[in-house]
Amino acid sequence: MSLASPSSRAARPARPAPARGFLRRFWRARTGSTAVEFSLISIPFMILMFGVIELTMLFLTYATLESATEGAARQIRTGEFQTGNSHSKADFKTLVCNRLSWMAADCASSLYIDVRTFSNFASLAANSPSPGTAFDPNATCFTTGAPTDIVLVRTYFKWKLFTPLIDSALQNMGSGSGLRLISTATAFRNEPYNEDPPVGAGC
Repeated sequence: MSLASPSSRAARPARPAPARGFLRRFWRARTGSTAVEFSLISIPFMILMFGVIELTMLFLTYATLESATEGAARQIRTGEFQTGNSHSKADFKTLVCNRLSWMAADCASSLYIDVRTFSNFASLAANSPSPGTAFDPNATCFTTGAPTDIVLVRTYFKWKLFTPLIDSALQNMGSGSGLRLISTATAFRNEPYNEDPPVGAGC
């Protein structure tokens, strides 16, 4: 048996480095490609899906809050609330909470009431809702007025955001709060439910 000469051994191509060989085998392999592709798109897809759910929940929260506010405010407009046995701020909050259905569990800690009277509709229109970053629950007012008074009923609800990355774009109560302050309002002139004179602007 003949032995290879030193020159023939030197002519052989060098073996690929282990790392280069692994990368080449990985690039050519097709086993598990579906799993790899899914892992690449699953995170953006999940964020998008939960973002759509988050926006849907926000719209639903606003619609529910608006309906509950208008239903409870109707009792102020007709004088039923003022002439009843329960006519405090806490009582009115309970009226709104009772109409929040699926949001009722968080109502006690997340709902805030602000009711004011105005001497004319021009001053009412100039009254803007409190922005989320400057919202102070202790600065809210509660005066339901008398017959023919102009009343503005505004409710605020703190909604806890749950979608990562999306929450930073939707939060409005400060960076890192993870909260969005949702507000709704209804304005009207009280009906002349008795002979008492109007009180005019309050708060």
